[in-house]
Amino acid sequence: MSFSRTSYFKDNNGVDSANQDPIFCMHLSIIIPAFNEERLIEHCLHSISASLAENDRPGFTSEIIVVDNNSTDSTAELARQAGAQVVFEPINQIGRARNAGAAVAAGDWLLFVDADSILSPGLLADILRLIEDGKSVGCGSTVKMHGLPWWAHWMLQLWTRISMLCRWAAGALVVCRSDAFRDVGGFNQELYAADEIDLSQQLKKWGRRRGLQFAILTRHPLETSSRKVQLYSAQEMAGQILRVMLHPRRSLQDRKQLPIWYDGRR
Repeated sequence: MSFSRTSYFKDNNGVDSANQDPIFCMHLSIIIPAFNEERLIEHCLHSISASLAENDRPGFTSEIIVVDNNSTDSTAELARQAGAQVVFEPINQIGRARNAGAAVAAGDWLLFVDADSILSPGLLADILRLIEDGKSVGCGSTVKMHGLPWWAHWMLQLWTRISMLCRWAAGALVVCRSDAFRDVGGFNQELYAADEIDLSQQLKKWGRRRGLQFAILTRHPLETSSRKVQLYSAQEMAGQILRVMLHPRRSLQDRKQLPIWYDGRR
């Protein structure tokens, strides 16, 4: 793994010096799985570019990879126009799309963020501090959504407590060392949902053996879309959750059992 703190520095005259703090060197791959996201992909990419610019520092480099997960709209073209590298994944499955992006990523660290989310400079700064600290294998983040009805707000608060207690990353944002990601086999492609929870568990085990933690960041929650609440009724949402709770294996391994993720409503 090439992630390191370099011992290369210069003084004010451009001369190497061993008396200053070392430059932090790291290459970050930002991976965005996207299926028919033409309405939101540009906002996501703009937020990422702005956050990278605000957190620019010597030794920090990055790349942005959008995985076109068999879209039928202009998602891929809009991503290319924004300067992102575009990878095509023909099988419509979130974990498979994330793995396809990771397969071409060159980064020491991988940052997976959903296309309907906004990455803030503050959250990226927190992520970079966690990486630089060297005590973590990865992290997730709490999330925020605007315009939620009371029941959806309650569900989000419940998830936040579970996420922080169990240290499970929300699917909208997962960050990890690339070597750890490869060692644990990436996202489980037998799962059509909750693959981020499975990966969180695997990364925690990997990190524990090496004295590293998996953290949930809370200072700058990731802003993500509340569109599912607008697109699906409370009854539909409750029915989906109930199916997963009663028959987790059967539901999570069958795309037809997960319409809220896979019926294509946008």
